[in-house]
Amino acid sequence: MSVRFVDCRFGTGRVEGGREGYRAGHLPGAAYADTERDLTGPAGDGRHPLPSAEAFAAWASAAGIGPDTLVVAYDEGSGWADRLWWLLRHFGHDPCATIPFAAWRGPLASGEERIEPGAFVSRPRADDTVSAEEILERLDDPRLVLYDARSPERWRGEVEPLDPVAGRIPGARNAYYLEPLPGAALAAEELVFYCGSGVSACRPLHAAVLAGRADARLYPGSWSDWISRGLPVEKGEP
Repeated sequence: MSVRFVDCRFGTGRVEGGREGYRAGHLPGAAYADTERDLTGPAGDGRHPLPSAEAFAAWASAAGIGPDTLVVAYDEGSGWADRLWWLLRHFGHDPCATIPFAAWRGPLASGEERIEPGAFVSRPRADDTVSAEEILERLDDPRLVLYDARSPERWRGEVEPLDPVAGRIPGARNAYYLEPLPGAALAAEELVFYCGSGVSACRPLHAAVLAGRADARLYPGSWSDWISRGLPVEKGEP
């Protein structure tokens, strides 16, 4: 099995991330994943809709990812490496791990890499996402437990720097993506994660899968999709 590092650092407003950061210094042999073009689709639900199966397969192949490739994704703590982990898993490729860029102690390469293309074939799963319609229909169903990966103050609806409406999906609990996964999450009968746009939620979801909850699901559109539909909002402490 070959290994392919993938740089998922987020560039907007961050001098250490994005294509410039990749060219300045990246793990040797790493491919680059543009968070807005490669890991996000041009249209769909929420601020970061999922890419199509065809578009993702084209990017993954160009990044040197084939059926026998172990992908090691890294970022600066933004959650985009976990987004790539989730996308690979969603499109049928399980061998993927994530590491923080800051943990690398070896040499860095600069400039662009000449990468031998792979032969990635998308095989989308149908059991790892949940829709706004299902959540709305099951708001009072105790079996379905939602975890919001945004910061506690955004979850409580005290501030909202990115979306036009503050608050959370009614009944959602908080699992801030920069903190350890709450142990109570693992006891949920049906476990669903969301965030602002389906990116940072992949981090606690990844932790849940590693802890044995392979059935944990993602609401890809997340809060940005929920409020665009004019659906119920909850604020404050539960």
